[in-house]
Formats: sequence, structure tokens, C-alpha cells
Amino acid sequence: MRATFAFALFVPIVSLTVSACAQEPVEQGRKYFMDSGCYGCHLVGKTGTPIGPDLSKVGTKYSRSYLERWLRDPSSQRPNAHMPALELSEQQVKSLAAFLSSLH
Repeated sequence: MRATFAFALFVPIVSLTVSACAQEPVEQGRKYFMDSGCYGCHLVGKTGTPIGPDLSKVGTKYSRSYLERWLRDPSSQRPNAHMPALELSEQQVKSLAAFLSSLH
């Protein structure tokens, strides 16, 4: 009985922890997007400026791995793109890609 009760308490806690960890890069990416001024050229929902592409649904069009490659070197993915090369750490690339891929 005690083992069943302990397991019943453990499973929801693990689920919440896994869910929170999965959300963390997305939230970090969202914060980085805003703090770095990416909205100065891009729309996400009603926030931003439509100079560059609207990113509101970019996650439905591109995979997370593609977005990571794009953020590392935009010209390698599309040579004629007007996106400047960004100086991002690997963590910033992963967080921004997580955020962008969550946009549907």
C-alpha cells in the first residue's frame, strides 16, 4: 500500500519536472528573442515589426534542427537572405530554435 501511494505521488512530480524542463529552452528562447530585439525586424503574433518574415508560425514550416542551422549561419541555408550573421552561443542557438519551433 505504501509503495503504491509513494509511486502515485512520484509519477505526477516526475511528469511536472519533465514538462517544466521541456518548456525551459522555449522560455529562454522567447526571452532572448525579446531581449535581443529580434522583434525589431520580425513579427510574432501582434508583437514586432514586419521588416523581415513573420515568424508567428515558423515552427510549422521548419524543423528545429533547420532553425538551429539557420541561426548559426543564415547565409549557408539561403545565400540571398537579408538576415545578418548573429554572434550566438550554442545555448542561445538551441533556446531560440526551441522557441521558434514552438510557434504554430
